[in-house]
Amino acid sequence: MMDGFIGRERELAILDGKLSKVRASRRGPAGQAVLIRGRRRVGKSRLVEQFVERAGVPHVFFTAVGGNRDEDLVGFVQEVITSDLPESASAADFADPTTWDAAFRVLASVLPQDSPSVVVIDELPYLVRDDPAFEGALQKAFDRTLSKLPVLLLLIGSDTAMMERLNTHGRPFYQRGTELIVPPLTPSDVASMLGLQAADAFDAYLVTGGLPLLLTEWDTGEGLWNYLERGLHDPTSALLVSGERTLAAEFPTEAQARSILSAIGHGERTYSLIARASGIGPNVLNRSLRLLVERRAVVARTPLSTRPSKETRYWIDDPYLRFWLSFVQPGIAQIERGRGDRVFETVRKQWTTWRGRAIEPVIRDALWRFADDEIAPGTNVVGGYWTRTNDPEIDLVGADREPIAKTLTFVGSIKWLENRPFDHRDATRLVVHRSQLPGATDETPLVAVSRSEASLDGLTIIGPDRLLTAWDE
Repeated sequence: MMDGFIGRERELAILDGKLSKVRASRRGPAGQAVLIRGRRRVGKSRLVEQFVERAGVPHVFFTAVGGNRDEDLVGFVQEVITSDLPESASAADFADPTTWDAAFRVLASVLPQDSPSVVVIDELPYLVRDDPAFEGALQKAFDRTLSKLPVLLLLIGSDTAMMERLNTHGRPFYQRGTELIVPPLTPSDVASMLGLQAADAFDAYLVTGGLPLLLTEWDTGEGLWNYLERGLHDPTSALLVSGERTLAAEFPTEAQARSILSAIGHGERTYSLIARASGIGPNVLNRSLRLLVERRAVVARTPLSTRPSKETRYWIDDPYLRFWLSFVQPGIAQIERGRGDRVFETVRKQWTTWRGRAIEPVIRDALWRFADDEIAPGTNVVGGYWTRTNDPEIDLVGADREPIAKTLTFVGSIKWLENRPFDHRDATRLVVHRSQLPGATDETPLVAVSRSEASLDGLTIIGPDRLLTAWDE
């Protein structure tokens, strides 16, 4: 199994740069603030812990519990008192604060005046929800004291929608902090960490979603089926428990939203099929879908072409959650009875079909990263095209803009099978589909993405090795 800290050179460099600004300030405001957001379990807190350890400056690290404002106030001051800030012990002389205004005054009173320090507030959305006055208190503390001290303030949150709103116009903390998004680890990171070939690394990414906690349970060089067999037989494995913990944290009271997630996770992608599978009426379904899209749990897309379309389709944004909802959640009862072997066999039987769908958004993301340079100039978006009857259904469409393109830059197909390369029959079908795509012409370039090595005249064929490098550029 893997130990230690993994990757994150870009994010660490950004934080190092912010601390350097704090160190170098000679006149004017010295303090810097960074709003750090990302999905649960992507490693935000671990990233900041690693940064603080490397920085070697005095710091205080507070993690909100949520649910009780007074307990978080006490917990914050206790973290200040027990921190390695030079004057931290003097904070014990203050009476227990009853407001965040008072708590931030306690913090400011013990921060170094002439040397850098770091203040971390983790799970910030809990504090915002529990106290309507928190944002105003944070803004006042930053403007009056923290921005005038050599301090780097790191504010972390997993509720991505709320973290975005904190830095929007009309909110108290607007334009006071830089935003840093911490994504899951990339397929390229997964390949490097696990010592896997490109195609196998994509399989590992589809199962783990690039979440560090899951990857630490994956032995270096281990194959997919060995990993799944171990994980599905262990009721305490991160593979099993992380999905439920994520849903419980992000949707603690929204039972309808969780039902809809389950329906989408099982493969229902259109509005009517989601409604039928979930049994939820239109008003609640519309509201819940908006919530899921707002919180980045679900992606909603329309067909990409030069014509408008209302044929919206939905899918789970997080690859791990997509896998968990498809296979793990339905099999939890069996796993708890010691029959993880049955769930394992279900995955084996359905894997090829499931993977063929699950890999599509990953491939679109990869192509978006280099298509403009290597496939077709002017490619700014990569999507897909479909009709109500799926005739045709096109895996890949490159364009200059979305949702309605002015120019289509390429049309493509995915064949993600072992020992089944993209062949002449697939190429013929792709040509026919291109003729049915609004906005495409006989001159629109054709692209094939094939898991198995292939070569055909007139097509740009891209394999796993090239796809994997997309995240290195």
